[in-house]
Amino acid sequence: MLTFSRATKIYFSLQPADMRKSFDGLSAMVQMVLDADPLSGHLFVFINKRADRMKAIYWDGDGYAVWCKRLEQGTFRMPMLRRGKHDVRIEMTSAELSMLLEGIEVKNVRRRTRYSLPK
Repeated sequence: MLTFSRATKIYFSLQPADMRKSFDGLSAMVQMVLDADPLSGHLFVFINKRADRMKAIYWDGDGYAVWCKRLEQGTFRMPMLRRGKHDVRIEMTSAELSMLLEGIEVKNVRRRTRYSLPK
């Protein structure tokens, strides 16, 4: 399983992606669709229109890394947490990404209040 530091943000694209894209195509989508910097070290997650394939891209310091998963049965459920009307992406936690990969529907999960630093 992928593990990242707490400083690494995970962005999930709400626009379906062509799963034929690889390093250059996905990094271009990060720039043009998500309006983000693909060299930031953050993880950018895409799924296809049928929602049975997922790809993630991130910069690990000296090159891009692409991770992909194809479901043999079933689909990924698009997370709708904290979604605005005109959003093209949402930010996820690593726990939410893990649940998505395991087939747990994130919208049915309740999160208990925890301390966080004031912004």
